[in-house]
Amino acid sequence: MSKEINWQKSSFSGDGPQCVEIAEHNGGILVRESDDPNTVTTTSREKFAAFIAGVKAGEFDHFAN
Repeated sequence: MSKEINWQKSSFSGDGPQCVEIAEHNGGILVRESDDPNTVTTTSREKFAAFIAGVKAGEFDHFAN
C-alpha cells in the first residue's frame, strides 16, 4: 500500500489556480503546478534545499526579466 501524498502550497498563493505545490514522499520531494497536477517532478531533499537557498540568494532573479 502506498503512502498518501499530502500536497502543500505556499500561504502566499491564496485561492488562485496557478501555484507550485510540493510534497514529501518516499524520502524525496515532489513538485507540481496546481493547474497541471498530473505532471510531477521528483528531486532529493538535498537538491530541493539547494534550490530554495538559490532562490533566497537571488540566483534566479534574471529569469524574471
